[in-house]
Amino acid sequence: MASFSISKRTKADGTPRYLCLVRVKQKGKVVYNESRMFSKQATAKEWGKRKVNDIETNGYQAGETNVPLGKLIQKYLDDPHIELGRTKLKVLEMLTDCDIANVNIFELQSHHIVTHCKQRKEAGTGKSTISHDVSYIRGVLKIAKPTWGYNINDQCIVDAYPVLHDMQLIGKSNRRTRRPTSVEIEKLKEGLKKRASHRESKIPYIDILDFSILSCMRIGEVCSILWSDVDEAQKAVLVRNRKDPRKKTGNHMLVPLLGGSWEILQSQQRDQECIFPYNAKSVTAGFQRVRNALGIEDLRYHDLRREGASRLFEKGYSIDEVAQVTGHRNINTLWQVYTELFPNRLHEKDA
Repeated sequence: MASFSISKRTKADGTPRYLCLVRVKQKGKVVYNESRMFSKQATAKEWGKRKVNDIETNGYQAGETNVPLGKLIQKYLDDPHIELGRTKLKVLEMLTDCDIANVNIFELQSHHIVTHCKQRKEAGTGKSTISHDVSYIRGVLKIAKPTWGYNINDQCIVDAYPVLHDMQLIGKSNRRTRRPTSVEIEKLKEGLKKRASHRESKIPYIDILDFSILSCMRIGEVCSILWSDVDEAQKAVLVRNRKDPRKKTGNHMLVPLLGGSWEILQSQQRDQECIFPYNAKSVTAGFQRVRNALGIEDLRYHDLRREGASRLFEKGYSIDEVAQVTGHRNINTLWQVYTELFPNRLHEKDA
């Protein structure tokens, strides 16, 4: 039997919207549903009545009635036209093994999302990581109808968000402020020098460590830059596809090499296409092993990027100038680093 229900939604600006949901149930199971959003309640009600009448008169086109969320996610992963970053790929693969993956997408509701987030928190997962879960599930649901014809939407996620925030199940990660001390860097260099001296080792760890700090590049960027992208005249290098949450590819930036990074680059062998032709994971793994052996706690390779930016600020470079090196599109992150380094700068100007 077909029926419809109307629920009121409120946009961020306070504007009311009305969601009309039409469903057909057989033996207590939802076998068909369709929804549409309207700006007026009367219009939503009129559409719901018309849709129910059409179903009772002409029937409905039954498709799959039991599609687990895990199957939909796998469909998303297998689609060659969908571009996936490394983080998104790993998260979605993980979700296919979670309890929520067994929920029928036609019966998926906000309480399923909340339960999943509670389970993740109980397992020790952080708020920002759980936020990725919810965001990526929403992305899969949003394209399910136009891409594969599944008559669903992301409303269950929209409904769950306020509760997830109130229960502090999702949120931004605590921003790291860790910088290596000069003593730690010297210890790391000594340990990496020993590691690089092994007969089977070919990675110039110290050059890469210094270059990472001075250039403010991510280790993946360091190991990807090409000799053909070096601009000798400007002492700069073209860094391709820099990380940007708004775009996955095409974010090329010409980065000036400052503070000795240009000299490190020039000292490398020119017998391969890449300047540092090494696996980024291998470089990081070597760093981690030396760090752990030295007992240096809570220091990540990515913290070297913050160290580099901090050094540029300490030398007097402006936020805009530092952003040219780090590649930050949003300078708020750099502003936070700057204010941590110089919290009294405004008071000094007022004196």
